[in-house]
Amino acid sequence: RPCSSPCRPCSAYPVEPEMETSGDPFPSDWSPPPIEFLSPWPPQTQERTLAEGSELQPTDVDLKEGPSSPEEPCCSRASPSQLVASPEPGTYVSYGPRGSKNYINSLDSLLREKREQAPEQDLERLLLQDSRDLRCSEDSEDEDALLTPEHRLLVEKFAVSLQDIPQVHPGEIVFLPRQHPLPCFLDTSQLKPRSALEELFLSAPPSQQLFFLRSGLLSNLYLHSTAPCPVPVLQWLLKLLTWPPDTSSRAFGLLWDLSMDELFCQSEEDVRPWCPLVQDVTELFQSLGAHSPAVCPLGPCSRMPEQEDREQQDPPQEVALEASLNYIYKFLTLCVYSRPGIYTDASLLGLIELLCRTSLDVGLRLLPKTDLQQLLLQLLECIREWPGKLQRLCRTISWVSDHHHNLLAIVQLFLDVTPRARKLRNQLSLVVIARLLGQEEVLPLWKEKSQLPLLSWLLGLMRPSALRQHLGCEHRPPCLEQQPKASAELDQKACCLCHSLLTLAGVVVSSQDVTSDHWGELQLLCMQLDRHINTHIQESPKAMYRTRLKDLATQTYIRWQELLTCCQPKAQYFSPWKDI
Repeated sequence: RPCSSPCRPCSAYPVEPEMETSGDPFPSDWSPPPIEFLSPWPPQTQERTLAEGSELQPTDVDLKEGPSSPEEPCCSRASPSQLVASPEPGTYVSYGPRGSKNYINSLDSLLREKREQAPEQDLERLLLQDSRDLRCSEDSEDEDALLTPEHRLLVEKFAVSLQDIPQVHPGEIVFLPRQHPLPCFLDTSQLKPRSALEELFLSAPPSQQLFFLRSGLLSNLYLHSTAPCPVPVLQWLLKLLTWPPDTSSRAFGLLWDLSMDELFCQSEEDVRPWCPLVQDVTELFQSLGAHSPAVCPLGPCSRMPEQEDREQQDPPQEVALEASLNYIYKFLTLCVYSRPGIYTDASLLGLIELLCRTSLDVGLRLLPKTDLQQLLLQLLECIREWPGKLQRLCRTISWVSDHHHNLLAIVQLFLDVTPRARKLRNQLSLVVIARLLGQEEVLPLWKEKSQLPLLSWLLGLMRPSALRQHLGCEHRPPCLEQQPKASAELDQKACCLCHSLLTLAGVVVSSQDVTSDHWGELQLLCMQLDRHINTHIQESPKAMYRTRLKDLATQTYIRWQELLTCCQPKAQYFSPWKDI
């Protein structure tokens, strides 16, 4: 009988493998080993975390005994890395770093941590910047200390100077800064109220009258009314244009609306908008801080002691000069446009001179002057005796300033968009050139046909060497030690003056209607420019202003050559069939 092996008893549960020994090549934990460079915590922290996780796993006896009940799944026998407490969905939990045992890497914690680190990063950046600056200063001091006198002389000999022709005119101090606006009171002595609201406004103190303006009650009182707004109220609104922007903007808006309402109102009476006098405009500039005697012929404004005490008690308020001037320019433009004959020619010339002087203020040099340019164009169109007043106007404007760059800025203030402005630019440029060269009383500046020949003669006086000699006569001779420095400064001043004169010469030619009749005169201009200016400028790496001057002379020469090409007269050719 064949031998049969004894039957083993069957178990209801699958046979569990025995625990492996230390030399078992098949471990029961098949989880991937931790990768250190991808782990968010240091190695020692990771080991501690795994040790803590191993304490949570069941013992070997429990593993051998199996699950306590048939319903317990087999997945309960998890690896140590799987027995670590799992976080809630959507939240990543890290153990060990950031100084805490259980660090939740959520959005709130990241934002909180970033806010805490921001001051530290700013402080670190400041420390690095200070250390870098300190290192640079130490290096420069070391370099200066290491330079011998011979080396220092060599460096100074080949040093490149940054002197250049300034692109912005120097300007003049016209408006003094004010911390407080001047008090503005409404004269109600001759006003009779026409309604209860107007009576309340006229009898109110100045602070409540300003509240009427800022709240819009004053607009409801006088705007779209059957009776025109009283002149004292309009004068009061005009003075408020010199106040801070929160008040001046509302005053300008109401003035503009009242003027437009009167301009377009349909009534049987001839109602015209109110226009201020030139004296009122002068007082406005005085209120803004103008101190020049030419701008303020009446002297400084007289104030009562109680007004000065009131200014000292009020908190300082910064007066926006640019905004106030723009409001004044816009309102005057509307007045001149709506009533062209409101000002006489003498008043118009005085107003133009006043506007030109105030435009040279140091604080207004880099600001756009669109509103002022529009006002100047409109004022020129209102002059009745235009050909006769041109000479006087040019002479007046040419003495607005003594600096050549300021006078050039005044010429460029008049846009070349109307025939009168074009004529003024042409004549004013020629007068300024003659004045700067000391030839204003000698030459016939007002003959239109002789302008280009006259400019050709003046180009001969624009040589940098001649200008240097002319400027040297105005200054005292320096001592022997200061002669090289004084000579360099004199050379720069001469080149800057030549640059302004050459720019004005270009304005004279560009504002002329050059035809074929001017071809010979323009050709002579090109020859004079090349002979007296281009060939007399020696460029140097130490003098950037010479390069800038030569560049302008070259551009002017090319522009005039293009005009020669356009206005060249047609040549007369011999035609043998002419008489046939």
